[in-house]
Amino acid sequence: MATAEDGIAAQIRNIEARYGRPMSDWFDVIAASGLTKHTEVVALLKSEHGLAHGAAHRISLLSREQAAPAPPADPAGALYTGKKAGLRPLHDQLMTVIGGFGSDVETVPKKGYLSLRRRKQFAMIQPSGAGRIDLGLILPGVAPEGRLEASGSFNALFTHRVRVTSATDIDQALVGWLREAYLKAG
Repeated sequence: MATAEDGIAAQIRNIEARYGRPMSDWFDVIAASGLTKHTEVVALLKSEHGLAHGAAHRISLLSREQAAPAPPADPAGALYTGKKAGLRPLHDQLMTVIGGFGSDVETVPKKGYLSLRRRKQFAMIQPSGAGRIDLGLILPGVAPEGRLEASGSFNALFTHRVRVTSATDIDQALVGWLREAYLKAG
């Protein structure tokens, strides 16, 4: 079965064959135009170069990807600076636990926290200036109890929060809640 990547590669080959230019030439055309908005680039490629809409759309998307800065090597690094730097070992310990669930966990840096996803988001790790990590979990149908608090005003995207202040907080109960959120997101 062909993958999405196979389909995009075939589309690129077809564009290069039909219009007689490699992608790098199209990227140069876009850069020389000074345009940055996707819709403006698509319109330029269609009106001035005679490209079909699908081809212009794909070239514009690829150009944006090619021009985008590389993601940071450590997506969580920026979260643990200043007074939050001491929380990094707890973060790393949580990530080790989560990594043990499977290789399909995607980490997505957000402003102030790290989102954890499979097919959909299941958790987030947010360092707090109060000397703890707030672990947000998506556990629909699970009643809050003890350390497994209702998220309340913490973050509307999550159903629960667990406050992690030390390595002893990363116990069997916490691992179980994390695993359940992970499984429900898959």
